[in-house]
Amino acid sequence: MSKNGANEVDAYIAQASEPARSALGLVRDAIRSVAPDASETTAYGMPAFASPQGTFLSFGAFSRHVGFYPGAATIAAFADELSGYRTAKGSIQFPLAKPMPIALITRLAQFRAKLLL
Repeated sequence: MSKNGANEVDAYIAQASEPARSALGLVRDAIRSVAPDASETTAYGMPAFASPQGTFLSFGAFSRHVGFYPGAATIAAFADELSGYRTAKGSIQFPLAKPMPIALITRLAQFRAKLLL
């Protein structure tokens, strides 16, 4: 894990206000649990996890949601489970007003990791 990247991710999470700060920590932990060897970094100003092949997941805090960016193939594979969330080609919005769906986020991260790690 990149120490500098982890420090950047720590700083990003620390500057977020609640409830986003807690949600970001949960998302980070979920990704770490399935990709412990991935490097932490930032991409487009947001926390990200990378492998030698490049960035494979990123996430960020917004005023009303956590954005999660697992790529289009992951979103297509989980279309049924994601039907209750706003999605776009490569992104998912998890509302801050609801508990973070950590089990789902973990499965999304596992799927993405299998594609790229």
